[in-house]
Amino acid sequence: MDNHISQLHHNHPLDLVYLQQPNHKNENDHEDEDEDEEKDEDEFVEEDYHGPQCNMCNEQIYSFHLCYYKCKSCNYSSHKFCEELPTQQNHPSHPSHNLTLYPSSKLHNEFMCFVCTLKWKNVYFYFCGICNEAMDIICATMSEQKIKHPSHGHQLGRMPGPKVSSCLACSNKHEGVFFQCTACPGFLISLDCALLPTKLLIQNHTNGNFTHSHPLTLSYSFSYSDIKAKFCPCCRVCDLGFYSHLWVYKCEKCLYYAHVDCATSKREPFMSIFQLASLGKTYKNFKDDEHLNLLRLPFHDEGDNLVKHHISNQKEFISTQLNGETLNHFGHQHPLILFDKQTSYGKKVISLHDPMKRMQLLCDGCVKPIMSVPFYICRHYVDGICCFVLHEWCAKLPLEVQDYAGHHKHTLFLLPKVPYMFFGVYDCDICGLPSNGFAYGCTMCNFYIDINCAFIPKEITHDAHPDHLLSRVKCSKMPKMVCNACQYLMVRKLGFHCVSCNFNIHVECALLLPKVINHKCDKHPLSLRYHPAENHISEYFCEICEDEFNPWRWFYHCTTCAQSMHAACAPLILQHEQATYADDDTCVYKFLNVKFGGTLEIKEHSHQLAFVQGLESDGECNECQQMLQYEMIFKCFECKFALHYECVSSSDSRCSSSP
Repeated sequence: MDNHISQLHHNHPLDLVYLQQPNHKNENDHEDEDEDEEKDEDEFVEEDYHGPQCNMCNEQIYSFHLCYYKCKSCNYSSHKFCEELPTQQNHPSHPSHNLTLYPSSKLHNEFMCFVCTLKWKNVYFYFCGICNEAMDIICATMSEQKIKHPSHGHQLGRMPGPKVSSCLACSNKHEGVFFQCTACPGFLISLDCALLPTKLLIQNHTNGNFTHSHPLTLSYSFSYSDIKAKFCPCCRVCDLGFYSHLWVYKCEKCLYYAHVDCATSKREPFMSIFQLASLGKTYKNFKDDEHLNLLRLPFHDEGDNLVKHHISNQKEFISTQLNGETLNHFGHQHPLILFDKQTSYGKKVISLHDPMKRMQLLCDGCVKPIMSVPFYICRHYVDGICCFVLHEWCAKLPLEVQDYAGHHKHTLFLLPKVPYMFFGVYDCDICGLPSNGFAYGCTMCNFYIDINCAFIPKEITHDAHPDHLLSRVKCSKMPKMVCNACQYLMVRKLGFHCVSCNFNIHVECALLLPKVINHKCDKHPLSLRYHPAENHISEYFCEICEDEFNPWRWFYHCTTCAQSMHAACAPLILQHEQATYADDDTCVYKFLNVKFGGTLEIKEHSHQLAFVQGLESDGECNECQQMLQYEMIFKCFECKFALHYECVSSSDSRCSSSP
């Protein structure tokens, strides 16, 4: 501060003080202060680069003013352009007479400025004694109030008077001071946006409603190519999209983005009625004692499912069977043996479902993994004649469902196999997924649903939207609504919806994606993620299919190994090199309800064909010459011959099947 000035506006010498700018060092900084940069980047302290209030105009001295005058002897400060005003001048706004500068003490009452017509008090002013008119010091210095803002390459000039206008930084309307480019009249930003900090912690501005552990950095654009490369992210506060020319706060360590107004909570409260509900902290809107059997999703692992939850809550579900006892089930032609405390039958060991060892054991009823005892198995399993297995709860299913939400016309009856469907495969009329497990159906209407979809509760909660009830709704009542899991429209029969917020989810995305899964590709359990993981700024590639994927759709992730998988790829128990994912309109593996296996004989081929999912290596269908990958197929393991399921089923008179 070696610049000194003595002015008539103040009795003491004044020093010119240069304001410290973000990301710049002072000239007096020592080299040894470089070690500060090595501190933990997460230790963030928001700094104030602004000066005090100007004693001449009573406005704040901001960082973009670059410097100001300060008195060491008393508490006096002033803008450089205010302090350097002449005591007399001929102003363009009043060319007829000279104006004289007076301190605020010369007027005891407020005055009206003849330029901006605003009333002022306690500010310096210019006065014309001939016309008896006054001009406030802000209007007098308007032409000198030029700022240099990092968002634009040219100087910005202050516009006269308070304005109500849209701001080019945030696109919202602001009232107050605006700055306009002296070379590009279209560039107009509000004082509010001009003062936005280059770094902030979002929780300091949102009362904890939206939290992120890392500082967010202000960016003056979000290019379209960058938006597209990041899979068109939405604001993590309001869930709306971004425009490339608007400012945005972004995390340098994570895929976390927020609008400037959202990050600083500057949206006017009354605007909330015109906006979609935000994604912030939710407050519990129900009482636990009023929802005793409330289904809390996602299920913890693949061993849990909706049928188990529903049947276990029934009072009549009390196991009276003992290990080794038999059950004659109407859905299978052979007696079933109960395995209770052991997993072997005679000399044969029965392996439970274990993705880590690529052991697959799927229930023929719900087509979900059998990961624990007790369960039922066909007595001919040991002879290799029949591989029928059944969860204990699937063996206790009710024979009919009345007043079903998606089909009120008739009673639905339990069907071990849907009649007239080739190889027992049907498409569920609720979730749309194919299945060859048990079904509930109405043969008069050709309406069939898998047994999981038969027990969809009226209300659930989900960790992706905690503390709010999600109600079962018909998707036809939610036009243009998007599922928060897969980001596709809610076009199926039933879904879940939060009546308080803009949160929707397909029934299959809610019910069929467990919280934790195990997979051979990672030695740690993988967790279901609803947003991109923290400390992961790079692209996301699926460890199964090796394709890049959109992290704004739900996926599975291991934080320890930083490995990720499509939610649709994660359940597969196949070799790593066998890519099996198809980018469908859901996060759920499309054959999750299909139990592959069994053989087929056709007249034009001498070998038996196995019912499997097509891989890239299977090539083309021998009938339609279309690719077999990602489809249900019948494949010969003795020669390179395979057919689509549809190609075989369209002329099923030529074949016979066996379990």
